[in-house]
Amino acid sequence: MRIKTIGLAALLLVGAGTAQAQPFEVTDIRVEGLQRVSAASVFNAFPVSARDRVDDRELAEATRSLFATGLFEDIRLARDGDVLIIQVVERPTISRLNITGNRQIGDDELRQGLQQAGLAEGQVLQLSTLDEIQRELEGVYQGQGRYSATIDTSVEEVGEGRVQVNIEINEGAVARIRQINIVGNRAFDDDTLRDVFELNDRPGRIFGWFSRDEYSREALAGDLERLRSFYLDRGYVNFNVDSTQVSISPDKSQIFITVNVVEGRQYRIGDVRFAGDLQIGEREARELLAVEQGEVFSRSDVTASSEALRSRLGAEGFAFASVDGIPEIGADGETVDLIFRVDAGRRAYVRRIDFIGNTTTQDEVLRREMIQLEGAPASTESISQSRQRLERLGFFRQVDVETQPVAGEPDKLDVTYTVEEQPSGSISASVGFSQSAGVIYGVGLSQNNFLGTGNRVNIGAQRSDTFTSVNFGFTDPYWTLDGISRGYNLYYRETDFEDSDISTYSTDAYGAGINFGYPINEITRLNFGTAVEDLTIKTFRDTAQEINQYVEDQGADAQALKLTASWTRNNLNRGIMPTAGNYQRLSLETAVPGSDAEYYKLRGQARQLFPLDDNHDWALKFSGELGFADVVGNDPYPFYENFFAGGLGSVRGFTANTLGQPTTPPPGGGRDRTLGGNVLVQGSAELLFPMPFIEDRRSLQTSLFLDAGNTFLTDCYDVPEGTTSNCSSGVDLGDLRYSVGIGLSWLTPVGPLTFSVAEPLNDESGDDTQFFQFSLGQTF
Repeated sequence: MRIKTIGLAALLLVGAGTAQAQPFEVTDIRVEGLQRVSAASVFNAFPVSARDRVDDRELAEATRSLFATGLFEDIRLARDGDVLIIQVVERPTISRLNITGNRQIGDDELRQGLQQAGLAEGQVLQLSTLDEIQRELEGVYQGQGRYSATIDTSVEEVGEGRVQVNIEINEGAVARIRQINIVGNRAFDDDTLRDVFELNDRPGRIFGWFSRDEYSREALAGDLERLRSFYLDRGYVNFNVDSTQVSISPDKSQIFITVNVVEGRQYRIGDVRFAGDLQIGEREARELLAVEQGEVFSRSDVTASSEALRSRLGAEGFAFASVDGIPEIGADGETVDLIFRVDAGRRAYVRRIDFIGNTTTQDEVLRREMIQLEGAPASTESISQSRQRLERLGFFRQVDVETQPVAGEPDKLDVTYTVEEQPSGSISASVGFSQSAGVIYGVGLSQNNFLGTGNRVNIGAQRSDTFTSVNFGFTDPYWTLDGISRGYNLYYRETDFEDSDISTYSTDAYGAGINFGYPINEITRLNFGTAVEDLTIKTFRDTAQEINQYVEDQGADAQALKLTASWTRNNLNRGIMPTAGNYQRLSLETAVPGSDAEYYKLRGQARQLFPLDDNHDWALKFSGELGFADVVGNDPYPFYENFFAGGLGSVRGFTANTLGQPTTPPPGGGRDRTLGGNVLVQGSAELLFPMPFIEDRRSLQTSLFLDAGNTFLTDCYDVPEGTTSNCSSGVDLGDLRYSVGIGLSWLTPVGPLTFSVAEPLNDESGDDTQFFQFSLGQTF
């Protein structure tokens, strides 16, 4: 049977208007040439079916629809009687996608983008898609400033109906900015405005290797926004970037940028008023504003004022309040009136508070720190303070808070705190090292968050070169629902002070105590405690004369009933490695009448941190400590209760516990050491800075420091008759020791690691110095 071709494909596609074949009724449709594409795919895309009466134009439209699938390279129509025959040539499929030369865009990222555009292994190849991808990739690289980038594509047949697509990328070099021209500026010179830009056209200046002279569209857009903010913060309300021209050198290696600006005039603030539902007194609202009449207009001050008002309304429960500071040119044309439009909205209430991430810590422990309560008006201040209380616990590396409106209930919201837990102690055998105590080994448990209950537990037995210790301690920070804490402890300590660089004697002590804490407010507490202690002093042949004389006069045994009281104010942003806030503590310890040694001991500590950037990566830290102790009566102050200075946590660069008046050696000779002093003065100034290439900066803190400190004796201890004392009593701040250096603290899974390298600035003959000091491990 003769098969008749129905015209040419081109004729069908343009719908030729010349002589046409007679319409006919299709009795059947047959598809020829299919290999991978199913017949169903053809019939679904071909809008002609059996029993349809068609002509050339309808067949041309049907062929267009089939071509639109992108599955075929060629389509021809023929007829065998009234049977319509569709002859197709399928497009090849991509068996392999080979990409070379890409460095700025990773393979996975690039292949994912190509797949979304329709170019992936196993898919049908469409040359139009390949051309489009080539243009888009060149556009991506040009957006990075790589104008010399080229994308070459090729297709290789690897078998029947299968091809390999090669994409060869030459990323080229980033075009360098040769010149930035600013046109239209009169109020500020070119150099001032160029300093606003992060992009730089002068990389050859001092420290020019840090300059950013590689062009990108995103960087230029950011600089233009910074330029706009610069003018708006200086009163130029009508400032506008009129146009920006970016031209490239013929070799595509250099960029020339011209920015045309219209400055307008500078405006000062005229009238300042409020509109809308203010909800607080106007006088209070004006005190929150960072703008005043007569000042030069500043958009950043207007934004800060709006945010302060929004925060204040949030503290009143208007969590969805909206405050917009709108500038309007005044009637005189020389000032800008500010209208703060306030929409307090409805008072919002907290429906539910949820916690995420506390795999160990019980919900109750977190919930009792909440100032914001469920069912109460939502206060942004209370929500924020609750987050800070969680951070101060020291159980979490990071705490984030998010509020979500409740669907269908516009006056309610849910609050979610997401926490990331961190080690708050250890439960295992421990091995550590301290330069002042040597190797420390033992078994025990030390947990500030025992079994997730928030209780603090210390149980342990330890031994080192200088001490043997067995102890048990327990503190419940919420003994009552009001936050009153109760703790108690039992201990036994045997300490050899010779090996800790203090002096040649040892003590055996055991005791027990109980203490209570009372919260005054969210950041302030009072603590009271009582303890009993029995202590025995042991001397040796090379023990210092002062100790021998004290033991001869006062005896080797001492029992004491101690009372303690302290006031603590903790406004630090975190419990571990803080970067902002302040801390103060005053404490008093006294041995009551009836004790073998009646004394009192006062101590004051303070820390203040000033963050230097929004992320708190940089901060200034100042800390200081003063101590004073004396006896009640005429007996000498017990030397074993003295303050000590030097080493980590004190004056780094000097050996731990060695600062202070030297002792008097016995007649047989011995090394001069120190008994410390009943007066302590020490302080530190530090610059906290981030460690490069370290992402987790909450568990690693580095600093440059200046330390100062010493201990003093207001009265020298007695020595045997005929012996000349080495002591010089009195407090002379000129005797303070200073050191500078760099320190690092790292919260590791096995315990805290602290080290410093320090150089003493005014060490004197007889001072023990250490350039490198470190401590590793947990002391139970």
